[in-house]
Amino acid sequence: MGLLRNFSILLLLACASHQMLLGGHRRDHGQSGRDDRVQYRERSGSNVAHKVNAASVQRVKGKVVTKDKSVCTWAATGEDLVLLNVTCKKNGRSFSCEYSARPALCTHFTSNEELYWKQISKALKKHKNLCKDSSKLVKAGMCRGSPKEAHFILFPVVLMKKDIPASAGTTLSSCKSENKKLAEEYCIESWSSFCTFLFTMIKDSDC
Repeated sequence: MGLLRNFSILLLLACASHQMLLGGHRRDHGQSGRDDRVQYRERSGSNVAHKVNAASVQRVKGKVVTKDKSVCTWAATGEDLVLLNVTCKKNGRSFSCEYSARPALCTHFTSNEELYWKQISKALKKHKNLCKDSSKLVKAGMCRGSPKEAHFILFPVVLMKKDIPASAGTTLSSCKSENKKLAEEYCIESWSSFCTFLFTMIKDSDC
């Protein structure tokens, strides 16, 4: 009888120990699963934030002296479409224009934006005809092989800050000649006819 009692006690102790081991394993597995889920959420969150920031460009600016000795300042801002505003001074005259691009189409843009803007500033410095040559793109070297839309291209309209002198007592032919000369000086070639007309309207002449 005593032997049976001792065997029963040992059996109960063994069962209790087994249950305690199972409970501890479940707790460890549950904690591990929660940790994995937290890490996944953190990784997912960081990826989403990176994608959102990649599509947005905060205001970036700089100053350069171009090959033709124009002193220019530039500033870029935008979301998907980024506008690069350029303002220059040369020989007492001021002019400004805008270039546009989609830098996100450049595969290396998001990985090193600081280098990208340094290369854009360098490209502006090498430019001989800022705000005039619409055929020349402003490119970052790291974006070679990217689509054309990834590079900055000139908007067709150039804004001038120099007052255009009013004409008085000029003949029809001389008026047209003067306006054409102004158009060639301040506008890109493909828009010279429109600019000639625009100068005629501004000067309120009979051309």
